[in-house]
Amino acid sequence: MSDSEKILLDAEIISVISEKAFWARLRNGHRLVAFYVGAPPVGGGAAGDWVRVELSPFDMSKGRIAGRAAGERLS
Repeated sequence: MSDSEKILLDAEIISVISEKAFWARLRNGHRLVAFYVGAPPVGGGAAGDWVRVELSPFDMSKGRIAGRAAGERLS
């Protein structure tokens, strides 16, 4: 997939599935599974944290966590 096809959106982690997988909610209320690819950062993720999620326009039910969302207060 080319970079022009990727969608970057901010999402709030709402619950933890595993060390690398989380239920997340976009600002419009859409829920998805967000994954860390590779090693998760120290401290992982916690409910209430805001992250930047990279989605494919072909499957918006899951996305890759690309980092922390800018400008959001994190727990």
